[in-house]
Amino acid sequence: MKVISYNVNGIRSAIKKELVAWLKAANADVVCFQETKALKAQVPLALFEDLGYETYWNSAEKKGYSGVAIFTKIKPQGLVYGYGEGSDLADPEGRLLRADFENISVMSVYVPSGSSGGIRQDFKMQWMNQFYDYISRLLQEKPNLLICGDYNICHKPIDIHNPQANAKSSGFLPEEREWLSKFMELGFIDTFRFFNQEPHQYTWWSSRSNAREKNLGWRIDYHLITQNLEERLKRALILNEAKHSDHCPILVEVE
Repeated sequence: MKVISYNVNGIRSAIKKELVAWLKAANADVVCFQETKALKAQVPLALFEDLGYETYWNSAEKKGYSGVAIFTKIKPQGLVYGYGEGSDLADPEGRLLRADFENISVMSVYVPSGSSGGIRQDFKMQWMNQFYDYISRLLQEKPNLLICGDYNICHKPIDIHNPQANAKSSGFLPEEREWLSKFMELGFIDTFRFFNQEPHQYTWWSSRSNAREKNLGWRIDYHLITQNLEERLKRALILNEAKHSDHCPILVEVE
């Protein structure tokens, strides 16, 4: 199974930048999108259906904001939107969507950003703690889990272009990095670092100061997979040649 995760920062905008042709060439089995910024009805689905994808969407209540989706060529056995029916946890910003397949569950997640100020940073930390508790319970039910998405956190100094200057920036705060370490201790592998320990490997760049051209980036997008699937991991890549967004896609292959 070849799985791509991609924060497209507006799927309608990405379509205008030849996203569909790129997806055809990439030929992934499953694509997890974040920050779709669209309702399903606002997107020309036939473009993706012609590539063989069934599309599933969890859009935010606020129009043009947030939202996740999963496009798949393999029919899921089940789908869970947000925290699922019957849960007392709400997902009004459309940040979670899970597809359950025969031997693995794949989740598209879009962790909130805290960069706009204290209120959203507090919300981000609350959301992450809630998500931690949810996943710790979910693992009892779904032990084969791949969580794809934009975590809005650089885990270690190697994952950010200037760790000293960004030490007090949202996305690289000590408490965020500690949370990600704790989250991975639930039993997850950072698939990219499993294969690649090289520096200067990023998935997001600021739109200012030609940051992308200079490769002054942040690695905030991850495929985290449960440790019991380690032997099934084949490769994990950052696909930084794709330029439909301020992020680039990431890929993992699982046998």
